[in-house]
Amino acid sequence: MNTIDIYCVNTGEKRVYPLGVTLMEIKDDFQVKLDNPIIGALVNNKVKELSFVFVKNKKVEFIDYSHPDGLRLYVRSLFFILFAAVREVFPQVKLKMMHGISRGYYCELAGLERPITDSDIFAIKSEMQLLVDRNILFEKIGLPTEEAVEICNKQNLRYKAKLFEQQGALFSYLYFMGDQANYFYGHQVPSTGYLTVYDLVPYYDGLLLRIPKPKKFSELQPYSRHDKLFGIFQEHKDWAEILNVPNVANLNENTINGQAGDIIKISEALHEKKIAEIANLIYGVRDKVKIVLIAGPSASGKTTFSKRLMVQLAVNGLKPTMISLDDYFIDREKTPKDEHGEYDFEAIEAIDIEYFNQQLVELFNGEIVELPKFNFTVGQKFPSGKKLQLGPGSILVVEGIHGMNPNLIPHVNPENTFKIFLSALTQISIDDQNHISTTDNRMIRRMIRDSKYRNYSAAETIRRYPSVRAGEDKNIFPFQENADVMFNSALVYELAVLKKYAEPLLKSVTESQPEFSESNRLLKFLSYFKAVDDLEIPPTSLIREFLGGSSFTY
Repeated sequence: MNTIDIYCVNTGEKRVYPLGVTLMEIKDDFQVKLDNPIIGALVNNKVKELSFVFVKNKKVEFIDYSHPDGLRLYVRSLFFILFAAVREVFPQVKLKMMHGISRGYYCELAGLERPITDSDIFAIKSEMQLLVDRNILFEKIGLPTEEAVEICNKQNLRYKAKLFEQQGALFSYLYFMGDQANYFYGHQVPSTGYLTVYDLVPYYDGLLLRIPKPKKFSELQPYSRHDKLFGIFQEHKDWAEILNVPNVANLNENTINGQAGDIIKISEALHEKKIAEIANLIYGVRDKVKIVLIAGPSASGKTTFSKRLMVQLAVNGLKPTMISLDDYFIDREKTPKDEHGEYDFEAIEAIDIEYFNQQLVELFNGEIVELPKFNFTVGQKFPSGKKLQLGPGSILVVEGIHGMNPNLIPHVNPENTFKIFLSALTQISIDDQNHISTTDNRMIRRMIRDSKYRNYSAAETIRRYPSVRAGEDKNIFPFQENADVMFNSALVYELAVLKKYAEPLLKSVTESQPEFSESNRLLKFLSYFKAVDDLEIPPTSLIREFLGGSSFTY
């Protein structure tokens, strides 16, 4: 009898099994216990479903909802039962998963032609619960692509069908839940019975799908309204319609037809128009505003946006001067530490608030100040030799992650400030039921920049990113609604351009590295894009901050 060796990371044991054993079978044999139900595994650092069949020796780590890959398994499966429930309750309506917001997922019912009512939500939730109670298997089936395309078209999943056709593969995978078929670009939990914790609530013009807390599966994530952020999401819908590229299949069609250059030009023009509008708003309150604060999460493009805004402010006759909060870090040995004992550079306490405010007060009083320059090698700030004095028409542009935090400038009258929040809120979806995460967009940007300018590998960027995200959740996003305006720094074409830069970096992550599962997921995601050359991207583009070739000095 042929046998294979399986090493289980969770228990530290190695056991021998017959060829063809499944993850589900060895899970029970190893008696792995996790805080939450086991819903998948990493097999040689690659995500697999519990139905996975072994034919070779492997290393296995079972995962639950608290693991990032387990979270994705769970959420994708929730998407599937929500899709199926909407089809059952409203056969003529199309579910559109729009974007993540307020620790949940916003979706709309296209074709309903009336406001969503509480009874509508109750009916959908009831149908979802029926599917959960029936404990229906999620079955992954490989089909000839022609057959998969036909099934998608019959279920009115035409953008998914187009994407399958564009891939050019002989076979494609679909997931089946009873007689419902769909594909969510990743793995599913074993069956609907695993999906016990969720909720559906009214949210603006649509619904919010609520999910469990990663650290406490029995409780749902809290949610709230985000009026300004939601407004930016609605704006990006308008931009996608102007460009006629609401999804990846449409973007690919434009690329195949040689129209990518037009998409780039219009996207860049929309950015410039928005920046000019913001500059006009600031000019309108120039008698009061002395300082423009620009904040946003990692890789949102704060520096390039600041420089482009300064150009537009100068067009309006103002005299902008830029200051970076990075130059006001306290000395390294005084930097607070996080719960892991590592320096917490993203805490507001890492900024020398007193010194920063002292210089602001002096500047606003017409005094001359010498700006500091922080030396990251030695971990100290020194006089830069750059003197600054504000005169008539002068305005400070301050860029840094804490710009929306009221504790940054406690001694400055809020009426003298104008706050701008940036993020990269992806304007296109993969298809109607699959949004593109702004977190993925920013991580790919950061990965390319880290490689080009900081000599970090893709694995290092992936490894650091969870702590970056934790810092954003703690220090940045809670204050985003304090902004006077928000700016979406994403460009509809950018992932098609970033693809050729990111793929070699991601392929350098080896199977033996823990980051392999994430690099593999991102490679799969980028594979759906037809590559677009960056030759037509102007040197002032925000995306040049990551690719290189910018006409701005950083």
